[in-house]
Amino acid sequence: MAKYILLDTETTGTEQEDRIIQLGFLVLDGVNTEVHNQFFSTSVDIKIPAMETHGITPEMLEGKPNIQDSPSFKRLQELNTQENYLVIHNAPFDIGMLQKEGFEPQMQIIDTLRVAKHIYKDEEAHRLQYFRYKLKLYQQEQQEAQKLGVEIKAHDAIGDVLVLKLFLTQLRKEIQKLYPQKNPVEMMVELTNTPVFISKFKFGKYKNKTLQEVAHEDSGYLRWMLKGMENLDEDLRYSINSVLEG
Repeated sequence: MAKYILLDTETTGTEQEDRIIQLGFLVLDGVNTEVHNQFFSTSVDIKIPAMETHGITPEMLEGKPNIQDSPSFKRLQELNTQENYLVIHNAPFDIGMLQKEGFEPQMQIIDTLRVAKHIYKDEEAHRLQYFRYKLKLYQQEQQEAQKLGVEIKAHDAIGDVLVLKLFLTQLRKEIQKLYPQKNPVEMMVELTNTPVFISKFKFGKYKNKTLQEVAHEDSGYLRWMLKGMENLDEDLRYSINSVLEG
């Protein structure tokens, strides 16, 4: 029977040298639920902006195991087979962090961020916390948390996984409405692997202008974004290339 692993990490920061300091995931198979939530020590200092976001301090990691030696990471490796599904909001980031520890995903990936961009195209944001309030998931989370024995905290790995579980249920319902002839899980995998065309800037000096307008007025700016912004969103990169090549 296929298992669904809903996962989130907290890290020392977002740069190449940064590492995972908390791993939280649920394992669902339709009958049983496993809850994994563990903190890890690391030789990399926690950056202050990261600490400000997730509230994890160096003192909280004292005496904790290295991630590779931890029961939670070893269990994740056991689950890493092709019949299972790995569900993450903004999967490239967390998978990239896991790869630094030697984890190479064999599971089928569902990135709820990219799926949300396809399904909720006109939303002003697609962050998990945005949908927590937009879809009123917070009204259900306390009951869910008590059932799983999970504490709810924003920007905490296992707390965010709880919200992810509720959000995944909503995404599935929307997909069943939009694609009634499709298996919703397979459709989410397909949408995860399908780039999203972003038609309009939501930030910067060209905010609210379409990419086509900017390509006509200032194509050099778009080319600079492609070359000069290392962390450029994958979908925005795809959209800029599409406009420039089109």
